[in-house]
Amino acid sequence: MISTTAIAHLKEKLGDPNVLHEKEDLLTLGYDSTPGVHHLPEVVVYPQTAEQVIWAMEIAHREGLPLTPRGSGTGLSGGSVPVRGGMVIGLSRMNRILEIDEENLTATAEAGVVTLDLFNAVAEKDLFYPPDPGSQKISTLGGNVAENAGGLRGLKYGVTRDYVMQLKGVLPDRSLFCTGGKSVKDVAGYGFKDLMSGSEGTLGLITEVTVKLIPPPQDKRTILAYFDDIRTAGEAVSRIIAAKIIPSTMEIMDQATINCVEDYVKIGLPRRMAALLLIEVDGHPAPVAEEADGVRAILEQVKAAEIHVARDAAHAADLAAARRTALSALARVSSTTLLEDATVPRSRLAETFGEIERLTQKYGLKVGTFGHAGDGNLHPTVLCDERDHDEMKRAHDFYNELYEQVLAWGGTVSGEHGIGLAKKAYLARQIGEGGVQVMKRIKQAFDPEGILNPGKIFDEGDPCTVPHVEEGFRVSH
Repeated sequence: MISTTAIAHLKEKLGDPNVLHEKEDLLTLGYDSTPGVHHLPEVVVYPQTAEQVIWAMEIAHREGLPLTPRGSGTGLSGGSVPVRGGMVIGLSRMNRILEIDEENLTATAEAGVVTLDLFNAVAEKDLFYPPDPGSQKISTLGGNVAENAGGLRGLKYGVTRDYVMQLKGVLPDRSLFCTGGKSVKDVAGYGFKDLMSGSEGTLGLITEVTVKLIPPPQDKRTILAYFDDIRTAGEAVSRIIAAKIIPSTMEIMDQATINCVEDYVKIGLPRRMAALLLIEVDGHPAPVAEEADGVRAILEQVKAAEIHVARDAAHAADLAAARRTALSALARVSSTTLLEDATVPRSRLAETFGEIERLTQKYGLKVGTFGHAGDGNLHPTVLCDERDHDEMKRAHDFYNELYEQVLAWGGTVSGEHGIGLAKKAYLARQIGEGGVQVMKRIKQAFDPEGILNPGKIFDEGDPCTVPHVEEGFRVSH
């Protein structure tokens, strides 16, 4: 247990409101957005400078406490759950946008800046920060980097790592690091900032991020297509990509998800359809018009049941907002929602939908599937009841068999949510024991004492790691 002397020192250095240690305060900080996984920390601190981060880490070192970094707690794989108790270092109060550099097209912000706040701030300067995770209204920039977050625009614009130019932070030995800079070209030494992006807080604490900005697209067209067969929707995606048309967004929802979303937002989605595709093309007006015509022609070729073009920008925004509610809408209809993050090569998309349908029938489950169809990133979501042990076993068997096929097709067990606690066993199946050992060596080089976010990404023989990691993760209510 952390000593009362250490608590006093933390309050002295960080301020009383920035140190939480009473159980009632700690209860809400023992989990992230991966319900069903909960471990209480001993203390939570909210530093507001890098120096305060170092002070907190120094006291944790003296007390023998492991450290778990935390942003807004929106992670979907248990990455910020303090499985060994110890100290949670919350970075959400380091939330200043430090600079928007219009000459170099960069923005520099502290780790706790909310993603959408950064997007809006640069948009006021007529600049564009593309990464848009589904939790962008509350997720933090540091958390996005730690998880290498994706988003709806990932198909055309890439993921968070593609925009990181410089990182500053603190290593487990309490030394400061700075990697990268504003130079567009920089190949000096190892790609440290790329390694830190997606390291899930296991190698260092990120305190400051500089990201690349780009000019905003001048025009956008939004197309909504409905299908009588979800595999036809998958074929449409493959054909659009094969035609060398890269939309900014190409999202899919199956019939179960369409009905749940329509119950939730009531925007007139047709309940009888097997699937829909929400497609946005953006850029300069002339290419946008040409690409929109090309998309429409392919949708007609595959015989989409209906094809609609958004009436105006407000209608397009409503459609995108409806897609962002998919998980919330599904979570309303069952006591437990098991969500996974299977990602396949886009040429395998239609086959993947067929496999999901086959396994849904084989295991007698109710499954809603949505996701980023354009980059092959799907979220097959089992609607179930964790009190029904037989149903839960069938759900886990469903995912195990699905991932066997996903990996056989050259897919990955996580396209954007990270590994954390929930996907450690799946990752081991994907990269093999040799791959896991390489990752452990990297971890050992950065964190020889194993104090930073322990128990994440791979097993360390720790009895405190979460059981049933192959069971996906729950959204319970």
